[in-house]
Amino acid sequence: MGGFGPPADINWTRAEHARGEWSPLLSREFTAATITELRHAVAARVAAVGLTGEPAENFVLAVHELATNAVRHGGGVGHLLLRRQGDVLRCDVDDQGAGAGAPPIRLSAGDEAGGRGLWLADQLVDSLSLHRRPDGMTATVTIGLR
Repeated sequence: MGGFGPPADINWTRAEHARGEWSPLLSREFTAATITELRHAVAARVAAVGLTGEPAENFVLAVHELATNAVRHGGGVGHLLLRRQGDVLRCDVDDQGAGAGAPPIRLSAGDEAGGRGLWLADQLVDSLSLHRRPDGMTATVTIGLR
């Protein structure tokens, strides 16, 4: 694997945290073989920052859907970056799929067969955004710590 974001061991300073910058919680490359391990790691980090119950389950499921899409539709490998800023969790999932020249992404309706991963993720979190890069796509979900 390779070519994705920051290394797995991320260090951030108290000064960065005090300025309100995003505090990294987890950075990891993944494939189909490691996606279950990734889900458990995300769940552990989410719980460690105090998101619990249904909101935590929803956020973890949304992240899992994005990671699954990255594997299935984005080149078989992805990179996840989970961060916190104040009372907001943000998770970016990068893939190496179709880049900026690809057709627009359409969120399928919840009652359509197939293609519901992005729709589901959008329903489970506070926000979902999709950004095509020249070399793939970044899907981002956020949720407030309640």
